[in-house]
Amino acid sequence: MFLNFFLLLRQNHLPVSPTEYLVLLEALQKDVIDYNTEDFYFLSRSVLVKNEQHLDIFDRIFGEYFKGIDSIDAREVFAELPDDWFERALKNELSDEERALLEKEGGLEKLMERFKKILDEQRERHDGGSKWVGTGGTSPFGFNGYNPEGFRVKGPPAGNKTGVKVWENREYKNLDENVELNTRNMKMALRRLRILTREGAQDEFDIDSTITETSRNGGVLDIKMQATRQNRVKVLMLFDIGGSMDEHVEMCSQLFSAAKYQFKHLEFYYFHNCVYEHLWRDAERRHETRLATLDVLHKYNKDYKVILVGDASMASYELTSARGSVEHYNEESGMVWLERLKVQFPDLVWLNPVLSPYWQYTHSLKLIRDWSENRMFPLTLGGLTQAMKCLRNRKIRFEE
Repeated sequence: MFLNFFLLLRQNHLPVSPTEYLVLLEALQKDVIDYNTEDFYFLSRSVLVKNEQHLDIFDRIFGEYFKGIDSIDAREVFAELPDDWFERALKNELSDEERALLEKEGGLEKLMERFKKILDEQRERHDGGSKWVGTGGTSPFGFNGYNPEGFRVKGPPAGNKTGVKVWENREYKNLDENVELNTRNMKMALRRLRILTREGAQDEFDIDSTITETSRNGGVLDIKMQATRQNRVKVLMLFDIGGSMDEHVEMCSQLFSAAKYQFKHLEFYYFHNCVYEHLWRDAERRHETRLATLDVLHKYNKDYKVILVGDASMASYELTSARGSVEHYNEESGMVWLERLKVQFPDLVWLNPVLSPYWQYTHSLKLIRDWSENRMFPLTLGGLTQAMKCLRNRKIRFEE
């Protein structure tokens, strides 16, 4: 049955649906594949995994879930099920979209009937044999048996050493969405922040208007032109430089290069640790060419989307206290300036080059996450994609 495994996949944000889970069981019941490792792997992958970035995490969850299990008890797996079992198990797991789809297909009752039908063929423990999941025998699915083309479901080996795939041997280790970015996939992720408008010269053929006007003219051709649709989004980027950010210079440079390519209306400034009274554009001459932060706030209107880039790692007093800056005498705390920034630019996100599992260890990082209303995202492919969605829809927050 493996319902808990299915729920575990969902809890780790793999987009697997109840229907797909039942399709996999139904496929096994109807013998749509030869019972060997390769066929079963491709079947389960094609049914449950819809994006290559999920292959690695699927393998890891599988390995963890079956760790330490010596065998699979068919009497427990295929036991008689309470009427409300499936509904209770999935009640808190389904999204509104999935609930609507289930209702369209007949509701959970229909799914439950289908599930019970799949289980009808096996009601007892399986030892030996060549088909069902069990222990011993020659079935390719199970433990402590022998099949030259099988795979082992965790547990100590039987000594045959004939499984051609053990799930802990992950073959897709670099396909997770949390891989480090390069300029190319940064550009692809930034493309999600698109506000397309038609401005300027009418140099593009408008086929719909041409057809409409030609029809109105009784078939006399009336060619219509229109301006090209272009991404007119306005972006203001603020980069933390120096100190602990030195180790992230290469990644930030790639992000800056991708943003310069992607956004026609891009403005940028630098700061150190936190935004204070001044920003600058030339790091080498920042003491001579500083710009007042208030002037920047007044120069750009609320149409601008703001992207702050930094590790948010500093002493907490740099955020909370006046005169807390390690570089200058600041009359107001960093949090005061961040609040002014948020008031002027309600559409903002914070990109952090530090991976999210480490965020809990830095108090200043927690303060900035709270200030941003959980709009801090890791500087990974998945995090950058979520951040661009957030800039289009303020309700979107970071999901680990």
